[in-house]
Amino acid sequence: MSEPMTGAGAGRRSADGLRLNPWNLLLLVPFLMLVTPWINADAPRLFGMPFFYWIQFAFVPVGVVCVAVVYVRTRDQAAPAAGGTSPDVDELDEGTAGATGGSVTR
Repeated sequence: MSEPMTGAGAGRRSADGLRLNPWNLLLLVPFLMLVTPWINADAPRLFGMPFFYWIQFAFVPVGVVCVAVVYVRTRDQAAPAAGGTSPDVDELDEGTAGATGGSVTR
């Protein structure tokens, strides 16, 4: 198993378990294609296809690359631990895990 990243590249965790990492900002790049006024044009055409359509096709591999880069740069970070105590195996089997009093009858 790999060790979690440490240092400046590891990112920060807030109190609610949200991972704050500058690499996650790269995930906003694919959303640029959703701002249609920026790309709503007929020219330049590529193989007879208007700009509006071929730029959307071009953003597909750009989005895949962005997600892959963020995954590779952040995959070694430890996941935030869940709060509370873990339920007992018997509680999980009986379906009473997390119940706040009383017994479950069937």
